[in-house]
Amino acid sequence: MKRFAIAVAGALALFSSGSASAQTAAPRPDRLAFRDLYKELVETDTSVATGSCTLAAAKMATRLKAAGYGDSQITLFGDAKFPLDGGLVAVLPGSAAGAKPILLLGHLDVVNARREDWRRDPYKFIEEGGYFYGRGASDMKAMVASWVDIMVRFKKDGYRPRRTVKLALTCGEESGARFNGAQWLAENRPELIAAEFALNEGGGGRTDGRGKLVTQSMQIGEKSNRSFELRTVNPGGHSSIPVDDNAIYQLADALARLRAYKFPVRFNDTTRAYFAKSGGVRNDDLGRAMVALAKDPADRAAETVVSRDRTFNSMLRTTCVATILEAGHAVNALPQRATATVNCRIAPGEDADTTRAALARAIGDAGVSVTVVGRLRPVAVPPPLDPKIMRPAERLVARYFPGVPLIPTMSTGATDATYLAPIGIPTYGVPGGWGDPDGNGAHGLDERREVRSVYVGRDFLYDLVKAYVQ
Repeated sequence: MKRFAIAVAGALALFSSGSASAQTAAPRPDRLAFRDLYKELVETDTSVATGSCTLAAAKMATRLKAAGYGDSQITLFGDAKFPLDGGLVAVLPGSAAGAKPILLLGHLDVVNARREDWRRDPYKFIEEGGYFYGRGASDMKAMVASWVDIMVRFKKDGYRPRRTVKLALTCGEESGARFNGAQWLAENRPELIAAEFALNEGGGGRTDGRGKLVTQSMQIGEKSNRSFELRTVNPGGHSSIPVDDNAIYQLADALARLRAYKFPVRFNDTTRAYFAKSGGVRNDDLGRAMVALAKDPADRAAETVVSRDRTFNSMLRTTCVATILEAGHAVNALPQRATATVNCRIAPGEDADTTRAALARAIGDAGVSVTVVGRLRPVAVPPPLDPKIMRPAERLVARYFPGVPLIPTMSTGATDATYLAPIGIPTYGVPGGWGDPDGNGAHGLDERREVRSVYVGRDFLYDLVKAYVQ
């Protein structure tokens, strides 16, 4: 109890401070050790283009072995055809034979980052202006570092949880181009990760953009991820005698119509509660619009206000956006083919078929084919809103962040939780750390995580896991 009180006191001290100097001044020795772990993860390139998850998994295995884990408690796994995409499962046995395990899930891989695009080296861990910078600093190496740190601390402290604690670090969540570790474990070694429930990314706090934490959230479900290819074809010809019938122009017109199309508002129980509760704690026009829209989804004025926020807009509806373009075959020839990849994040209650049909209607051109392409994840299944999951988190949020509500939310992205539901493992995105409304550069340039968020989030997750397993 004393350790918990110290952790919360330290968290509140960091949380209440607004200056960068106070945020970074003289961290505790245990936080310095954690910082070193976090730094090692960020500086280990795990992108599909130039990195290796296998290397990162091996480094984490070394840390776990140094803490006292035996070879029988650590499994390094992978597929020989994909030597760079390996992962790790570690197990800390519990004391109660009948108590079901919990699983801590995290992906090691990150989105590709090109040095020439970034102001800082994406694979150098940099602390600047109250933030940690680097690819994966936000998505999701801060949480991965926290999971490994928890396993290390439990072992070093001689803590024997009542439940068995399992840790799974996987590759392929971000790209899926070669090998997805969570999918492989679910299909080939389900006994290795079997658990009553799993904790994962997708939850967390949100600031008002000015340093004030507004809400904390527990992810209860997520959108489904599907990609579609738009294609136009044409006989082509010599570029010196152009005609209006041009594959590129036809595709461009289709994309312009797609850009103008908005899918209708579609609430579910989780998102309706989220907008009503999180809007209710805001004292601004956006908050009032959130409450009004939750009450009446047909309120167009409220929808306009809420949709200006990119995150809230994505929570309201299915979204589709063009992400890749390819066209033409020679500089002196009319294009014979033009294609665009459109990535859709589909709200619960809709699927690939209904979304494809909506895209075709919005485009309104039979000459533009719309085809599902790419990896097909299982359709996301929302886990139950279980009091055994929510109550410990609510108590900790109240202690760490007085006055900040914990609200169930739906993730607008896709996580590896989709692979666990089919084998009976409900997965929750946990609160703790927080981000800014601009997304903190996740999947983009100069990715960052606030120093306070990392340190406080780490302490919070330690106490949360302990509450679930003791």
